[in-house]
Amino acid sequence: MIEIQAVKQDRKDRSRYHIHGEGEEPLLTVHKDILIRHQLLKGHSFTEDELAAIRDEDSRYRAYIKAVAYLGVKPRTNKEIEQYLQRKEFEPEHISSVVERLESEHIVDDEEYARQFAAQRIKYSNKGRRWIKQELQQRGVSKQAAADATDAIDKEVEREAAVKAAGKKWRSLKGDPIDRKRKLMGFLMRRGFPGDIVKDAVKSVMEQAAAEADDEEDGLLLDN
Repeated sequence: MIEIQAVKQDRKDRSRYHIHGEGEEPLLTVHKDILIRHQLLKGHSFTEDELAAIRDEDSRYRAYIKAVAYLGVKPRTNKEIEQYLQRKEFEPEHISSVVERLESEHIVDDEEYARQFAAQRIKYSNKGRRWIKQELQQRGVSKQAAADATDAIDKEVEREAAVKAAGKKWRSLKGDPIDRKRKLMGFLMRRGFPGDIVKDAVKSVMEQAAAEADDEEDGLLLDN
């Protein structure tokens, strides 16, 4: 049995405690929650196996705390959490355990993440559902969840996004109207908009451009 001789709070991270036996080096360092759970107090004794199990539990708990803090900045997918914890050099089994726990607690939900991401992206990125679907899959969302989220995108909202993107692009295109139309259609297709929405957006922008040209011409005639 190993008897705890001293418990010292870490000077930099006040949530961590060093557990000392007879030697100068600590037997282990744990989060205060782990310390309380296992009553790691001076005078208490533990076996080597018990201390090893506590050490493993603390590493798992640290990974969980890191993941929750990472999620506090913005929503993340399972894959993003896994990659983050890998960069922090946690053990694979601890990472898997943390992801499972976050899912069971409904802190992480890839399907809900996909729905929210798609709804926000279609409004503010001027990109279509095919582009957004690819982005979701790159973030680790399953093909099915990505498809369900993008299928739920409102067609009128997507059309408005396409018209907005087309209007900006149209002003920078060079060439005759037919050439500009071809370039604009290609641009919108590459942005992930469906063919029917691309046609509607291009038609809308060209009609607007023609109306503006007519207004300018009428203005010139009136000036003369």
